[in-house]
Amino acid sequence: MGEDRLSNGFLPISEAEMKSRGWEQVDFVYVSGDAYVDHPSFGHAIITRLLEAHGYRVGIIPQPDWKSAESITVFGRPRLGFLVSAGNMDSMVNHYYVSGRRRESDAYTPGGRTGRRPDHAAVVYGNLIRRTYGDVPVILGGIEASLRRMAHYDYWSDSLKRSILLDSQADLISYGMGEKSILAIAEALQSGLSVKDLCFIPGTVYKTKDISSVHDSIQLLSYDEIKQDRRRYAESFFIQYENTDPFTGRTLIEPYGNGVYVVQNPPQPPLTTQEMDDIYDLPYMRACHPFHEQEGGVPAIREIRFSLTSNRGCFGGCNFCALTFHQGRIIQTRSHASLLREARLLIRDPEFKGYIHDVGGPTANFRRPSCEKQMRLGVCKDRQCLFPRPCKNLKADHREYLTLLRSLRALPGVKKVFIRSGIRFDYLMADPDDTFFRELVEHHVSGQLKVAPEHVSDAVLARMGKPENAVYTAFAAKFRKLNARLGKKQYLVPYLMSSHPGSTLKDAITLAEYLRDLGYMPQQVQDFYPTPSTLSTVMYYTGIDPRDGKSVYVCRNPHEKAMQRALIQYRNPKNYELVREALHRAGRMDLIGFDKNCLIRPRKTEHPKGQAAGAPGAARKQPVAGTIQKNYKTTSQKKKTIRNVHKKKQTR
Repeated sequence: MGEDRLSNGFLPISEAEMKSRGWEQVDFVYVSGDAYVDHPSFGHAIITRLLEAHGYRVGIIPQPDWKSAESITVFGRPRLGFLVSAGNMDSMVNHYYVSGRRRESDAYTPGGRTGRRPDHAAVVYGNLIRRTYGDVPVILGGIEASLRRMAHYDYWSDSLKRSILLDSQADLISYGMGEKSILAIAEALQSGLSVKDLCFIPGTVYKTKDISSVHDSIQLLSYDEIKQDRRRYAESFFIQYENTDPFTGRTLIEPYGNGVYVVQNPPQPPLTTQEMDDIYDLPYMRACHPFHEQEGGVPAIREIRFSLTSNRGCFGGCNFCALTFHQGRIIQTRSHASLLREARLLIRDPEFKGYIHDVGGPTANFRRPSCEKQMRLGVCKDRQCLFPRPCKNLKADHREYLTLLRSLRALPGVKKVFIRSGIRFDYLMADPDDTFFRELVEHHVSGQLKVAPEHVSDAVLARMGKPENAVYTAFAAKFRKLNARLGKKQYLVPYLMSSHPGSTLKDAITLAEYLRDLGYMPQQVQDFYPTPSTLSTVMYYTGIDPRDGKSVYVCRNPHEKAMQRALIQYRNPKNYELVREALHRAGRMDLIGFDKNCLIRPRKTEHPKGQAAGAPGAARKQPVAGTIQKNYKTTSQKKKTIRNVHKKKQTR
């Protein structure tokens, strides 16, 4: 089966495969930090297939050995240039937990093995190519380059780094999703223009020593200035944030030393529905290259193999999310016809079991612009669509998405269509028509619906750019009501985040009390992870909210971060000491005891509320009726006795 796929059209990853196509040279070499998976959920697959469709010859070097120059000479010198990406994830996020501990596996590497790409992969690959081939054009793309295109805070080195364009020695960055800009770059290079002259393409970043021809621009503070003053960095970043829209964004100039400037052109225009369809209709093999299958396959494809990408962009505006900088706030969608064509391809796959795992994108239920003006005038600079509450111009309407889901459900061979990418519950609640909500519960939940309230403290939610907790509470109540009406037992799985800027121990305790009252302890908790180019990361680094210039409490101490995380999972015995210390520090020893409102029980040697046994004025804990006061050798003996007493009471 692997050989059949190879002969049917994987792009070459070796000289032998290149020559089997009758090529002596490729136009572009795409160097990727990921294994080669020819599926439209992988950036390298989209860009290479798009170039192929426009007549360019492309070879792919997946996960080259960055310690050897020979690893990037597989195809020799490309005719037009090298395209470089760290992969579908920032290489540092791919490698490390927020604690700094190395991850045990890599879903984008055959067999899930680690160590197949370097830290700061785009920088390492760029320098390797420059040392090997001298003046060959090098164009960076992908999420790592996109979010590090200007000066940025790097969590792993705890420092403000220069634009990745300078550190990688590349010529250009194609930022965002990159389809339009990469075709413009290819066409310009094909026409004979020097890469040094490509200063006019939307969605690109270039470096220059002459800015006299740059018009309608904003000059940001210099790298030296923002490195010395964190408040000024916050101000500079917010200017960038306000210029991420293709309709209103202006050219940005960031000065560096020695007369060097990094210039960011405005974003590329959003894709039309036809353009989206054309991209997803390209002849992907929808599998990893057979060479990788021999190494155990690529784990990342398992999650998306039977899923459909229906949209791009997000106007949700979460401050800890980089989508505004990468895909933008304008929703771009595929047609129903395109999605149904892809669904039929899935159905014909011998391993398809009748279940479409997801129909969505960054936010599944965003299938239209938030208001009528966005596709003409762009998004608002001075306001968000959903935060702090839905804009009066917001059009919350799920009818078109519902029609799509019904069409997919009706396909022969489809048993279930699930929605597993994020549902924006505040947008759902803003829709006056409950039809979609009811059908979501009835048809599209696989037992559990994952949603992201993130926190319950309104003060923390405000720093996150999320709606007030009352919105989630109303949504959860409605979800339970609909399940009861439909006779279903389905549950919400809320994603929660600890130690986000603005979150104190008091806020973490508030969240723990909420979970106590809910009777729920999450198995997974996400510590806030400061990734490049998000408002929340700027808050973490500067202690300032760029939106209003106000100071923000930031939890940076690893021990306090551990306490905030432990509070969310306070029932876990392993977290006892951390939870107890957190309650002590916050002056909430009232939450230590045997009362139903307490989070944890006291130690054997102390009474509730932190009073040691026998201490002056210590209040004696009243025994449960019918129990015998005694010293227990083990906690399990104590629990067993209490259970027996309760059983006797129930049988009286």
